[in-house]
Amino acid sequence: MNGAELLVRALENEGVERIFGIPGEENLFVVEALRKSSIQLVVTRHEQAAAFMAATYGRLTGKPGVCISTLGPGALNFSTGAAYALLGAMPLILITGQKGVLSSRQARFQVVDVVASMKPLTKLTRQIVSPKMVPTVVREAFRIAQEERPGPVHLELPEDIAAEEGGEVAMVPPHDLDLPVASTEAVDRAAAMIAAAERPLIMLGAAASRPRSTADLANFVIRTGIPYFTTQMGKGTVPGGLELYLGTAALSERDYIHEAIERADLIITIGHDTIEKPPFIMGGHGAKVVHVGYQPATVEQVYFPQAEVIGDLGPTLKILADRLEGNLPNAKALIYLRRGIRARVADRELEARFTPQRIVHDVRAVMPPDGILALDNGMYKIWFARNYRPEVANTLLLDNALATMGAGLPSAMMASMLYPTRRVMAVCGDGGFMMNSQELETAVRLQLNLVILLIKDNAYGMIRWKQAMDRFTDFGMTFGNPDFVKYAEAYGAQGTRVGRIEELESTLDNAFKGGGVHLVEVPIDYSENERVLVRELAQRLPVVEDNQ
Repeated sequence: MNGAELLVRALENEGVERIFGIPGEENLFVVEALRKSSIQLVVTRHEQAAAFMAATYGRLTGKPGVCISTLGPGALNFSTGAAYALLGAMPLILITGQKGVLSSRQARFQVVDVVASMKPLTKLTRQIVSPKMVPTVVREAFRIAQEERPGPVHLELPEDIAAEEGGEVAMVPPHDLDLPVASTEAVDRAAAMIAAAERPLIMLGAAASRPRSTADLANFVIRTGIPYFTTQMGKGTVPGGLELYLGTAALSERDYIHEAIERADLIITIGHDTIEKPPFIMGGHGAKVVHVGYQPATVEQVYFPQAEVIGDLGPTLKILADRLEGNLPNAKALIYLRRGIRARVADRELEARFTPQRIVHDVRAVMPPDGILALDNGMYKIWFARNYRPEVANTLLLDNALATMGAGLPSAMMASMLYPTRRVMAVCGDGGFMMNSQELETAVRLQLNLVILLIKDNAYGMIRWKQAMDRFTDFGMTFGNPDFVKYAEAYGAQGTRVGRIEELESTLDNAFKGGGVHLVEVPIDYSENERVLVRELAQRLPVVEDNQ
């Protein structure tokens, strides 16, 4: 067997079913080995999209997704996807080609030191220099990608090593990764602090959404009876309809959810990762914080917990709940704020205008509990983070770590491939959508069932808003757009333009019922950005308290 065949055999040994990417001259031996294998090669139209899809596979399954590219320009196109997975803690394997390392007749043509360029963007980057090392290198790559904190690993396979015969080399069998449980002392210390709290509050962060943890998290919340809120990437970790849910911290301060945060005397953060934009700002006189996580807290100016409980979240939270259940007389001290917070956040969601609140409301209306929404990055993301209430874990996919534009459509495509019978929607602004819009062809070719809600404002809306808020002149943020309905149809998808807000819900519902790839274009009225997020929150209207 040559090096490429050993690589593909090792990937099969890891249970890999799909590889995303674009073939090139330097990985033709790998492509040929894939042709003869059980692994599906999903050809994309850009390497960045392939990395986003593979990273989303890792996010949704907990197992590393795999993507492949050629050398030089193709490999460098993986950079944003690698950073996306690194900051977002998504297990990912990136495999790139390279010119021969033993000899080369093309000198330095297209040669870039990709291993060096990937070093700050991955957990591990290695060049494979012998076919015989392939099984151990691949096993180590998958182990490192999956272990806490999950992330990307890069492997470079030069074309001469791919072609070199290595004989029969035994595969290394995978094994389960078991994480330690928090120490008894740490659990007891945290339990004492929580039991003594007069106004406790739970916050669920990005790491709380790991597929292996969500059921135990829900049980912890239910057993303790403590109200909770989430970060943007922690949304949906516990069913959004649960009566203890207060909301999501879409902003760092001054929003209505911060009414509860400011009144709490103890916040239990579960799975918080400071790579996410801060959900609240710690200060000298605020609530104490107990950090419960897979890894110790990263101490920052805005986050410095007074206690830490480190270990596998599921078993650790079960032990902590055993200590606390029935011993928290003040558990629901802040629940009276729930109705008022939700009422303020949902204000004007039924207005007959293309406001962000109304768009979020109509999207929620057509998405069943297990429907998956994948957001790109733009101004609308803040509104979805505030207003959209997931009912099942990992059904709202947004990126609040790297927060890159262009990831929404590929993420939704991956979700549709994994869950073909569930409703999947990508929500993209016209700016972010055009960064990877070529993947419409991939989605159509793969015969996916997918709706893309395209929010059109002919501008880089979030930055334009911030430019205005900082009193700069409106400059450099606007652009033209194609006719998106014709654009979608040119790729073989369906396209619809919504002219009246009353048509949005039915249009989205019909798009899902029709099946296939369907783009729905909708305008947006961003005047609400200033009215709500600036003027209203500057004073923060009173929250109606409910003592029932």
